[in-house]
Amino acid sequence: LLRSDSDRGERSIKYILSGEGAGDVFVIDEYTGEIRTLKKLDREEKASYVLQAQAINRRTNEPEEPQSEFIIKVQDINDNIPQFQNEPYVSSIPEMSPTGTTVARVTATDADDPVFGNNAKLIYSILQGEPYFSVEPKTGIIVTSWPNMDREARDQYLVVVQVKDMLGLSDGHSSSTTVTVSLTDVNDNGPTFQHHLYAFAIPEDAAVGTTVGRIMAEDGDIGINAQMTYSLEDDLEESSTFIIKTDTVTQEGVILLAKALDFETKRRFVMAAEAVNDQPDTRFLLLEEFRDRTTLKIVVEDVDEPPVFLSPTYEWKVPENVAVGTAVGSVSAIDSDTVNKSDTTKAFKVDPINGTITVTKALDRETSNWHNLTVEAKETSKNNFKLFTKASC
Repeated sequence: LLRSDSDRGERSIKYILSGEGAGDVFVIDEYTGEIRTLKKLDREEKASYVLQAQAINRRTNEPEEPQSEFIIKVQDINDNIPQFQNEPYVSSIPEMSPTGTTVARVTATDADDPVFGNNAKLIYSILQGEPYFSVEPKTGIIVTSWPNMDREARDQYLVVVQVKDMLGLSDGHSSSTTVTVSLTDVNDNGPTFQHHLYAFAIPEDAAVGTTVGRIMAEDGDIGINAQMTYSLEDDLEESSTFIIKTDTVTQEGVILLAKALDFETKRRFVMAAEAVNDQPDTRFLLLEEFRDRTTLKIVVEDVDEPPVFLSPTYEWKVPENVAVGTAVGSVSAIDSDTVNKSDTTKAFKVDPINGTITVTKALDRETSNWHNLTVEAKETSKNNFKLFTKASC
């Protein structure tokens, strides 16, 4: 209410209002000087208005006194809900982090007056995520409150944080946000073989480079923390006959044949295999805990091999008048798998037991002064492996 000193109630004074919001937000009664609002005020939209008022004589239309200026301040009420900024919140921390490790900071703002009363005084609290996490009530900083959280047991948490104005009083406004917290891997696990013995079989005629088998040491970690190198140990013959390489995709140990095998010479190989982490971290385990050993047993399988003559060619001189039944010579074949047999051919025959070759009919030098014989040695088994040589007479 504005009133001029010269206003004696005779309605000879007219009040005029100008300035911010005059005629739109505020209006003045030209007879009484009472100022009223025309619409609802919003402090968050405009917190104050500067207005000018003047009293004018209705008869002369002249000012009764100098123009007066005054300020109208809009008083705050708690009509705004606090709002979180920069959502969504996503954070990660290493597993096994100590208690009190900072996870993230959530920030909320309230459009109400931060100076007047408690309308914009915010308090943060945890709705979901305890006992693993806690929040600092005034700053919104989230920290770990549970020691040694293990990624291999659980790798992600959802933390729900509430913010409330009026310093958390029951009549205040509130809102909430969710923080997704992931645990990143650290090397807190060593490789472990699931079996103490791995057995494989390979035929003796396998080519060098043949894959004998695969072994796998389990490691609960991921990425570079799960990378490992395999090696073979024990005596020189065992480890030189085979090699092991790491499959970088599957982290398996691939056992390969490095030297030719012979069932008749060596039928079994026994050796130790070791898996060692490439990136050990002694903050979490002792150095020896980043390795593990197992035993490999590799059996060589026999392959039925053809007999072999002791000489690739045989040559004998026989008189043309030799009597039928005369022994010409003897051929020999050996088979590491079983006993040999011989065959017969044309003018000569071969003893199937001892390989002695004899004449079966009269010979004539003038007809043929040279005979080429092909002698076949055949195994007694059903497998028809054959080896040939020539004997001349």
